[in-house]
Amino acid sequence: MSTIKVDTYLTRGGVSEIAIDKLKGASSASSISVVGEGGTTTTNLQQGLAKAWCNWNGIGTIAIRDSLNVTSITDNATADTSVTIANDMADTNYAPSSVGGFAENGGTGPAPAINKIQSSGNESAPTATSIRLCTSDLSGTAKDAKYDSIILHGDLA
Repeated sequence: MSTIKVDTYLTRGGVSEIAIDKLKGASSASSISVVGEGGTTTTNLQQGLAKAWCNWNGIGTIAIRDSLNVTSITDNATADTSVTIANDMADTNYAPSSVGGFAENGGTGPAPAINKIQSSGNESAPTATSIRLCTSDLSGTAKDAKYDSIILHGDLA
C-alpha cells in the first residue's frame, strides 16, 4: 500500500477542492474523526450526522415537504402521525428531536406547538423502523400542526 503526503492539494484551477464519491476511515469500523472547532478535540463524523429527518404539513391531507431516509408518513388520527424510516436504525436507542408549529390566525408564521415522541392515549415506543408523534397546542389540546418535523440521530442498522 502506498502513502501520499502533501501539505496542500490544489486542482488545476488553483482551487483547494476534492471531488469524491465515498469516504472511508482507516480504522476497522471505517470511522472518520474530524478535528473540532478549537483544534484540540475530535468528533466522530458518522456519529454526528442525522440519519433521518422529515419536514411535513400535518393539516388536512398530510404531505412530506422534504425528507432524508424516510419512506412515508401516516396520519393515524388528529395530531397523531407515524414516520416510517427507510434504512432502519440499529436499535431503539436513537435520539429523536421533533418540533411543530401552527399557522397564526390563518397566517403563514408558525406559533409554538408541542410534539411528543409518542401519541397521547396510544403510547407507542419508537422502533427501529418507525416513530409515532403526537402534536398539541401549549394548553395540551391535540391539534394538527402545519409545520412539523423530526430529526433522528443514532446508528443505522
